[in-house]
Amino acid sequence: MSTSSIQPDDDELDLIRRSGAALQVGKLSLSGGTGSYRVKASMARIARAMGVERHEAHVTLTEITTTSHRERSFRTEVTEVRAVGVNADRLALIERMVSRFERRHDETGVPVPVDDVLAEVRTIAARPPLYNALLNALWSAIACAAFAFLNNGGPVEIGGVFVAAGLGQLLRRAMLHRGYNPFGVTMLAAALACFTYLGLVTGLHELGALSMRHEAGYVSSVLFLIPGFPLVAGALDLARLDFSAGLSRLTYALMVLTSAALAVWAVSSLVGLQPDPPPPPALDPFALWGLRFVASFLGVIGFALMFNSPWRMALLAATVGMVANVGRLLLVEVGVVTQGAAACAALVVGLLAAYLAPRLDVPRVTVAVPAVVIMVPGVLAYRAIFHLSDGQTLQALAYGVQAALVVVALSIGLAVARMLTDRTWAFDR
Repeated sequence: MSTSSIQPDDDELDLIRRSGAALQVGKLSLSGGTGSYRVKASMARIARAMGVERHEAHVTLTEITTTSHRERSFRTEVTEVRAVGVNADRLALIERMVSRFERRHDETGVPVPVDDVLAEVRTIAARPPLYNALLNALWSAIACAAFAFLNNGGPVEIGGVFVAAGLGQLLRRAMLHRGYNPFGVTMLAAALACFTYLGLVTGLHELGALSMRHEAGYVSSVLFLIPGFPLVAGALDLARLDFSAGLSRLTYALMVLTSAALAVWAVSSLVGLQPDPPPPPALDPFALWGLRFVASFLGVIGFALMFNSPWRMALLAATVGMVANVGRLLLVEVGVVTQGAAACAALVVGLLAAYLAPRLDVPRVTVAVPAVVIMVPGVLAYRAIFHLSDGQTLQALAYGVQAALVVVALSIGLAVARMLTDRTWAFDR
């Protein structure tokens, strides 16, 4: 008995190629760290530009399942993206590529050739990071030093955090680029940052240069490990009722936070420290608020550049984040509850990003997320897990609930801004 295989005809082969090209765009977008809603939109738009009648996708943190339809034929594919990271420059390039091919299709009515799309995808994928390892570590150091001041740190804390966060990010980047497990890398980077900070301030204290050990700033030295993009993108996915993607991103973010916090707890236990908040600095009010403006700007631009944002994009994010974060601090100062102030600040970020980002031809997510990351209560989250590991359940619960409420409030603010400025968010059709 003989068997014969059914060979696809030319139309089916063409659909297979077009579906594969759309999937490559989705993989590239997902590897840049954006939310599943943006990955789906990019694939659907590029598929339409290539002549695919209907494109549907299911996206999680590391997996994509797509189906492309044309007349009576369809093609379903599954792929996996194991590297979880953030690359704002890549996200901007993908958005420009998709928009360009979409306009080309709309103007000519001719489907975009698959080879043109694949050539562009290969070019974007091969593009190296904008900043080398040392510069990337410098951006981390600047961001965390700004965080140290906003967390009531003084010159000693700021200097110690600057050195510690830079070394921690240098180790983290080197190990992640070699394919090591991200949670193990997070723990090692957090431990190195903590030991570096404590070694510096303790050494200066023993030499008589400091009258006290300035231990309070060591939690700020690990804030470069805050998974800001997954936290915000996951919350926005939930707002879009995409529970599989949202829950997977939030789970990943929680595991990263837990890994870093356990390292902080281990170092604290070895040297007998408590991550208690320091008292506010004794500064003139005008000087204090002026420095808060500067620290907010530097914190956001440090994170934006660490996320591989081009300078123009980073400056926009820093300006938006500075205005929103100082406004948030002012609201807290006058008695507004922390989560209410966070929601208002995130709403301002979302509205400003919606207005300004298109004028610079950059995706709004690359402006909104760095601007919001500085408001993520990383110190509270670390303290919650520290006290939980130490058996102080009530203290851990207090910090944990406060941190969760602020994250939820930030997500609500961004989601409301999206609903006010994007019809696809306001109407689920």
